[in-house]
Amino acid sequence: MKKHVVFLEVEGGNDKGPDGLRPDTMPMINSLKKMGWTAEVIFYREAKKSEILQTIVESADAYVSRINPGNLEDETSYFDMLTSLTNQGVIGMERPEVMMSYGAKDVLVKLRDTSLVPSNTYVYYTMSDFITNFPKELAKGERVLKQNRGSTGEGIWRVELLNQNEVDENGALFSANVQCTEAKDNQVHQFQLGEFLNFCEQYIEGENGMLVDMPFLPRIVEGEIRILMINDKPVNVVHKKPAAEEHAFSATLFSGASYRYDSPSEWPNLISLFQQKLPMVVEILGNYDLPLIWTADFILDTDENGQDKYILGEMNCSCVGFTSHLELSDDVAEAIIKLVTKNKSKELDRQF
Repeated sequence: MKKHVVFLEVEGGNDKGPDGLRPDTMPMINSLKKMGWTAEVIFYREAKKSEILQTIVESADAYVSRINPGNLEDETSYFDMLTSLTNQGVIGMERPEVMMSYGAKDVLVKLRDTSLVPSNTYVYYTMSDFITNFPKELAKGERVLKQNRGSTGEGIWRVELLNQNEVDENGALFSANVQCTEAKDNQVHQFQLGEFLNFCEQYIEGENGMLVDMPFLPRIVEGEIRILMINDKPVNVVHKKPAAEEHAFSATLFSGASYRYDSPSEWPNLISLFQQKLPMVVEILGNYDLPLIWTADFILDTDENGQDKYILGEMNCSCVGFTSHLELSDDVAEAIIKLVTKNKSKELDRQF
């Protein structure tokens, strides 16, 4: 074992500090060095892809991808390189299939047969499916639509039918008036439903296009609860409460939400529930190793007995940061070493 890890970054982007790196990258590198390993940053450039691949294969046990896919010239080409690295024995954190499995919005549909996600959650890969099913669901109550890509609430819409009489046997009429609020800034827009359906085509068309459709949960006003995970260990809980404004439902800082950082011990019921369900989640999502750094976001709901229950609203593992708690870098370094050691041991077992 080389005991060397490469951290992949890309130049530019709004996630960088004054040194041109993500603020949480050097703490992880320093923690690894403190534990007797070595680590370095390599800036990914499409033009140097072959050279970078060869360097990592020759020098490193593992890579840690710290690139927001939105900052890449060609995401597919980058993922191809990561796949080549793992095919040549480099431990990937994260491998493309793990990013897609845990990071894509349709993870909610994969988990809708569990108690974590409402059964009336859908995904649309084509406009025809969207146009056929969404009006039927909207006629039953408020919905939330989530595009696959985007960040800070962009392309996440709360949709409400303003007049419950504007329906027929196919659901809400295309001429029905709807009120749509985008999570990006909590701005309220008025549309006719047909206009809004056409507007949403931008989220469905194109590579990896999709829209997830789930019921709106009114208790979002009490806050979204994010569990920050380092592999299989809950290390932090962020309580994100939307701004106290009419129609506000966004839990992003950019929209005015307030954040509170808690210990997992302060949310025993949620943590117990998630850890209990985690083996089932892993199995449903492909039995991959859990991501190195990832999050699961929950919203409170009420069950048929009037008791609190938690609904999974999103998971993310594509370049999750922990800049508000850089002291977690030691935990991350320990997890990296554990994952590399475990996977290298598996390779040795296969050889014999």
